[in-house]
Amino acid sequence: MIAELRTPAQMVRDGMNRWPGLDILTFVEVAADGRLTEERRTYQTLLANGEAIAGALAAEGMAPGATFAIMMQNHPQFVEAIVGSELAGTVFVPVDPRARGEKLAYMLRFARCRGVLVADYALAHVLAVADDLPELQWIWVLGEPAASAGRARVASLRQVMERRHAPPVPAPDLGRTMQLLYTSGTTGDPKAIVSPYARFAGIAALGPALGLRDGDRPYTGLSLTHANAQLITLGNALAHGLPLVISRRFTKSRLWEILARYDCTMFSLLGGMAISIYAEPPGRWDRDHRVRYVLSAGMPPNLWPSFAERFGVEIFEFFGAAEGGMTLNPPGAGPIGSIGKPPPDSLCTVRDEADVECLPGVLGEICFRPVCGEPPPVTYLDNPAASAAKVRDGWFRSGDAGYKDAGGWLYFAHRLGGSIRRNGDFVSAAQIEAEIAALDQVADVHVYGLATPANAPGEKEIVAAVVLHPGAVLDARSILDHCRHRIGAASIPSFIQLVDEIPKTASEKPQQRFLERMLAEGRGALFDTTGSMVTQNPAGDPQ
Repeated sequence: MIAELRTPAQMVRDGMNRWPGLDILTFVEVAADGRLTEERRTYQTLLANGEAIAGALAAEGMAPGATFAIMMQNHPQFVEAIVGSELAGTVFVPVDPRARGEKLAYMLRFARCRGVLVADYALAHVLAVADDLPELQWIWVLGEPAASAGRARVASLRQVMERRHAPPVPAPDLGRTMQLLYTSGTTGDPKAIVSPYARFAGIAALGPALGLRDGDRPYTGLSLTHANAQLITLGNALAHGLPLVISRRFTKSRLWEILARYDCTMFSLLGGMAISIYAEPPGRWDRDHRVRYVLSAGMPPNLWPSFAERFGVEIFEFFGAAEGGMTLNPPGAGPIGSIGKPPPDSLCTVRDEADVECLPGVLGEICFRPVCGEPPPVTYLDNPAASAAKVRDGWFRSGDAGYKDAGGWLYFAHRLGGSIRRNGDFVSAAQIEAEIAALDQVADVHVYGLATPANAPGEKEIVAAVVLHPGAVLDARSILDHCRHRIGAASIPSFIQLVDEIPKTASEKPQQRFLERMLAEGRGALFDTTGSMVTQNPAGDPQ
């Protein structure tokens, strides 16, 4: 497989010469009537449409380094805009199309976006904040545009791509900024990572290390606004000529059918996704597919063997952050539950609060640096303090807690500040989630810690937010009894929160703050350990 570092436009040009006519990307959507519809792209089409978008950017006066947002689900035009941005020398800003209100205004304002490329189903969110964005000059719409947006010019993407304007194409430069990639912002305003082309190129060259081989057909249902889908899956597909299948949106109910119909051989998922996929009722496609392995970040250890057995796949567990650092646990290499060891060119250590390396089995912060010396700098836009703290004393600080065993295998514990400590012990949220997900009536579950006035400092109550399948009936007492029999009294949830949906980021990470808001606003039903309904918010605010 090709291993040299290249920008997206270089990959597309090289692919056009090496694999002419290959449908490198297939975009799949579940239509309103349930049919699977698709759009395909060759390398040639990606380049031609990317050049058209680059010309349109130049016609809008977008100088090199100017920023614009891409705000859509996984459409072909997302990838074409990535190519077009490089050819125009601009910087793109991926934005979750579900963003709205002050959060959306913050993201567009903070990144100083002069334009937005937005799908028509998210256009209203942009128009609602456009007057508060003095730097916003244009809005291109995938679909039907609205008539006006105040100061900003509104046009259809189709129309602007018809412009014939050839911008000066900068020479490929791995050090140039490719995008401003927002962090998930699950606990507050997201930070914007200044991400160079070198980061995309480096991850896209890791194909063999990630288990990919010639002839593979990868799949992703993760959003291209997230580093996993964009760098790991899209990047490696473009770099190595691996025909990629992309769902417009993640669909757990049709996942295995799509994988089977398109002969996919691997796909990526993030921790919470494994639980929701496993919670789906058994179906005809569970083993009727060619998937060889799942590239997983956060497979719950107690679910790992059952997931692999039910779906007939191997688990390739890995860990990585958008800013840097990676560990790999290929199938059969390390213990179940381990997130692996770093690649040969990287060092990984677990460090305590005094910045001393922890002994095996002792919890600390997971840190990285290259074998060759200092880590590359991490830059958050307009946030030098956070940038410096991320690579303090020569180590990239992941912000995640974990430990190593005696053999050097790394284990993830929790996000720093996001653990659940109750009665002096740390509780495994993933273990509780996996057990509740095994109940036939459960469609999705997320377990989180909630600080209440009754807790000692640093301790929290365990809340299990549960979504039931349509028409399913399951009382809280049944869930609690199941947990008691399966994992013991110490890990029984303090509360069962029945909700219609678990709010998630574009990378399928549950957003705890919205679940807490539901409690405060009295949305959903809350039950205590006796199965009785709770009428007051346990955090202290009256419902």
